[in-house]
Amino acid sequence: MKTTVDARGLSCPEPVLRAKKAIAANEEVTVIVDNQIAVENIRRLSAKAACDFSVTEKASGIWEVALVRTGAANRPAADAGAVEPELSCGIAPVGEAGPHVVVLSDNHMGRGDDILGDVLIRAFIHTLSQLKPLPDTIVCYNAGVKLAVKESAALEDLQQLAQAGVDILVCGTCVNYFSLGDQVAAGRISNMYDILETMAGAARLVRP
Repeated sequence: MKTTVDARGLSCPEPVLRAKKAIAANEEVTVIVDNQIAVENIRRLSAKAACDFSVTEKASGIWEVALVRTGAANRPAADAGAVEPELSCGIAPVGEAGPHVVVLSDNHMGRGDDILGDVLIRAFIHTLSQLKPLPDTIVCYNAGVKLAVKESAALEDLQQLAQAGVDILVCGTCVNYFSLGDQVAAGRISNMYDILETMAGAARLVRP
């Protein structure tokens, strides 16, 4: 079956959630979106969902994303009749090793004096880049996305962490809110679905 999802005007992560739901029930899905972040989010979904991906810019600021399923969903036979939850997060069992995730929700550290907070967050990120083992993922949201942009005093350390294999997720909604779309210079633009999945699956979650 084929279907079309009109996700124009929807905030992150709604376009990727609607695309995920549609491709679970159809062989071919066309998703209409009005921002590049939604396009990239659906591109990553296509890899997870075993889909061919293509995108066409139909007009200025409007894209049609085509998903075509190429393989069966990775689901146990016993669950074939079960309804897939809207969000599926792999939570690490208590006592077992799992990802180490650092959450940066502000471009300052702590409350009180912002100048001191700026010094502290830069020191935290620099020290983090020197620790072993490194974290698996760094999540940046709200004002924390400002740490990953050009001219950020923490940018060099974040780039070093990314080069060392740390996955840096930068909230796309926050980037849009602060009008920083062309300024992100470390990590990759992400969405609330990926951020929630990462945080829920962490064995260790650090918030400076």
